Amino acid sequence: MRGIPDASEVVMVGRDILLAELTGARLHIAHVSTKDAVRLIKDAKKRGIKITAETCPHYFTLSDDEVKSFNTSFRVNPPLRSKDDIKAIKDGLKDGSIDVIATDHAPHADAEKDVEFDKAPCGMIGLETALPLAIEGLIEQKIIDWKALISQMSGAPAGILGLKDKGSLAEGADADVAIIDPEAEWVYEKAGILSKSKNSPFIGKTLKGKVLYTICGGKVVYTDA
Repeated sequence: MRGIPDASEVVMVGRDILLAELTGARLHIAHVSTKDAVRLIKDAKKRGIKITAETCPHYFTLSDDEVKSFNTSFRVNPPLRSKDDIKAIKDGLKDGSIDVIATDHAPHADAEKDVEFDKAPCGMIGLETALPLAIEGLIEQKIIDWKALISQMSGAPAGILGLKDKGSLAEGADADVAIIDPEAEWVYEKAGILSKSKNSPFIGKTLKGKVLYTICGGKVVYTDA
């Protein structure tokens, strides 16, 4: 199978940083997965370049060792990287080089994923597992605290997008709230997945941390209490 080396990400991140520096434009880097990309982003921030970045839970919880199983749920883009890259992603979240944790929720039908590994589309669903994976990979390992995690999953993305009334519990902000139980343990079972697709490598895994209520615009739109 053809590889997707770290350089394919790092070269593009470096190019875009140089263009942002030249033009003064704002730059947001999505799906950061490599240690050298984190290094470039950190250096760019120190130099005053207007840059923000995000990563996804699978980039700080899964390594490229998983690909040996040929389970197509592990086929994502950028691909899963090394344990050294995982450490760098965590360090980047800790020191603020990476601003946001995004889900990269990418649904695919079973028929699309049930093919040879290199022919399967890239992506896994991630909306329902983002919180527990962040708890397991970041909070419990004392990489970041709850204040930082809440910012990276709500306040920071709202700020980057200029959504003034989102990502905050301040008076007058939109009443968009997630109420969670950080200690609740549950099994991520295929039958209970709310997405229309089931392409997740975490099916069957016991997870910790559950969303009990989702409130949007002051109305309860989801409950699991």
